[in-house]
Amino acid sequence: MNTTLAYVLFAGVTAAGVIASAAVAEAASGSVSITKSRGQICMVSNGLPNHAIGKFPNSGNPHRIRAQHIEVCVPENPKKTGRATMLRGSTGFAINGVMIRPGTADYYDASSRRGHSRNPASGWQLDGKGAGKMLGLDRNNAHVDQRGLYHYHAMPKAGLLSTSSLVGFAADGFELHYVGSRAKSGYSLKPGHRNSGPGGKHDGTYVQDWHYTGGSGTLDECNGGTLNGKFVYFVTDSYPYFPHCAWGKVSRAFNRP
Repeated sequence: MNTTLAYVLFAGVTAAGVIASAAVAEAASGSVSITKSRGQICMVSNGLPNHAIGKFPNSGNPHRIRAQHIEVCVPENPKKTGRATMLRGSTGFAINGVMIRPGTADYYDASSRRGHSRNPASGWQLDGKGAGKMLGLDRNNAHVDQRGLYHYHAMPKAGLLSTSSLVGFAADGFELHYVGSRAKSGYSLKPGHRNSGPGGKHDGTYVQDWHYTGGSGTLDECNGGTLNGKFVYFVTDSYPYFPHCAWGKVSRAFNRP
């Protein structure tokens, strides 16, 4: 028998977004159900958040938001392996039903009017949060793709319906938690200036501006760590924000564009 998790909305319940400012935000009406069944945690939603959204299209994002039909499942009892799997596309989901997609398919491109394109030749990939203004992110660190899918590149400033630190689930089923400054990313900006591509200082605009340096008290390469004695992933206020890799077996619903 399916049981709806206590910390999310029940099936069919709608959370209406609040208009923060008529000039910059639009209302959203999100619907989400998260259930446990047969060893899986499954999320069904229309992809819309429980908070205000930015104005789309905008100068950095030409797409219009549309309600979706999203249905994804992850293992209820994930197992940590000794090898990390790099993720692409959606890497998890938030408990308000919005998909998490921290990466981008955009690269520095001097020949493009916008300064970036889908051509990876330069090797300098835009980071979603670091290049947020270029990519038209709203105040909740989200924007819209060509399908109309609203998705997060970093932790939204608005609440996620949670009364605890739990904010979502990763593609392998491990929990995602946000504890603010108590979780310290192991990534740091490279020193000096870029030696190719866009030039300039390593300022976080591009993924290649960062490298993993680790250190005492930091999270692992996938933003993993322990909370109350169990392994989880953390959402951090600095790069990589959300995990870009997974230590468990990735659900078939993920790791695709």
